[in-house]
Amino acid sequence: MKKAFAIGIVSIFLVFGLLLIFFWYFQSQGFNLFNVRGSSRHSGYRPEYHFAVIGQADDTFWQSVRDGCLAAAEEYHVAVEFNVPRFTNLEEQLKYLDIAIASKVDGIVTHVLDEEKFTPLIDKAVDAGIPVITVEAEAKNSKRHVYVGTNTFNLGRESGKLVLQAKGEKANIAIILSDYIDGTENVPQNLRIAGTKDALKDMPGMTIRTFSASTGFFSAEEVTRRILINYPEVDTIICTSAKDTISAAQVIVDLNKVGEITIIGYDDAPEILRYIEKGVIYGTVVANPYKIGYESIRSLVEIKKNRMTSTYVDTGAKVITCDNIQDYLTLPENTEKGQAER
Repeated sequence: MKKAFAIGIVSIFLVFGLLLIFFWYFQSQGFNLFNVRGSSRHSGYRPEYHFAVIGQADDTFWQSVRDGCLAAAEEYHVAVEFNVPRFTNLEEQLKYLDIAIASKVDGIVTHVLDEEKFTPLIDKAVDAGIPVITVEAEAKNSKRHVYVGTNTFNLGRESGKLVLQAKGEKANIAIILSDYIDGTENVPQNLRIAGTKDALKDMPGMTIRTFSASTGFFSAEEVTRRILINYPEVDTIICTSAKDTISAAQVIVDLNKVGEITIIGYDDAPEILRYIEKGVIYGTVVANPYKIGYESIRSLVEIKKNRMTSTYVDTGAKVITCDNIQDYLTLPENTEKGQAER
C-alpha cells in the first residue's frame, strides 16, 4: 500500500514537472498560450471572432500595439491571440502565420519583415477566406485587405527635420540601424533612412554614416561607444528603435557627453520621455503604436461584418521634444500609461 502511494506521488510530480517544461518551452519559443483575450472574460459574452496577431520582437512599441488590440477586442467582443518571437526572426513569424492559417482563425494581423517571403502566405490566407491586415510594414503586392500604420518614409523625414531643428545646416550624423537576427533586410528601416536623407538633401553641411546594431538590448551601447571613440567628429545620433534610443542615451550619460551629442530617438517609451525631460535626448518620433493595434482589430471586425473597409489606415506620426512633452503626457491616451509606467 505504501509502495503504491509512493508511486502515485512520484507520478504526480513527474506529470507536474512535464507540464512546467512544456509551458516553459512554448513560452521560450514565443508562443503566447494564455494570450487569447477578449470581452468574454469580463462581460460574459462569447467572443464573436477569433483573431491572430503576429508581431515583431517584444519591445515597448509592440507592447503598445498589443494594448491597442486588447482595447479594441474588449470593445468589439472578440478574442485576440498574440504570437511574438523573443527576438525578431523571419522564419518564426512565417511559422506563426502558417499556424494561424491552419487554425482557420477569423482574421490575421501581421507585421511584414520581407514582402517577397510573406506575400505567398498572405495570399494563401486570403484565398482560404481569412482577411489579412498588415501593420507598420507594407506588402503592396499581396492580396492583403488593409494596411494600418504610418508612412515609414515620412517617419524618416520627421527625424531629419528634428536634426535641422537641433543643429541647423551642419551636422555629422550617425544612424544606428537594428539588424534582424537572421540577417533579413529591414525594408521599413531602409525607407526611414531614405526619408531622413531626403529631409537633409538640400543641406551640403550634413554628413551621414550608418552603423548596425545586432539584436539585443546592449548591442547599441557598444555601437554608440565605438562611434564616439572612432568618429569623434560625430555630433548627432539618430536611432531607429526604442531599445537603441535608450541604450545610446545611457552611453551619453555615462560618458558625460550630454549637451555635446544630439540624440534623435524613436518611440515614446517611458525611459525615452524621461531622457527628453532631462535634456539627454533632443526629440523622438512616435508612430502611434496603440492606434495601430486598435485600428487593425477594428478594421478586421468591419471586414467580417460589412465585407469591406478602407484599404489604407494612416495612424499618423508625432514628434516629441522638450517644448511639447508636457502637452503630450497629458493627452488622454497617455495619462493612464504615464500613471502605470512613470
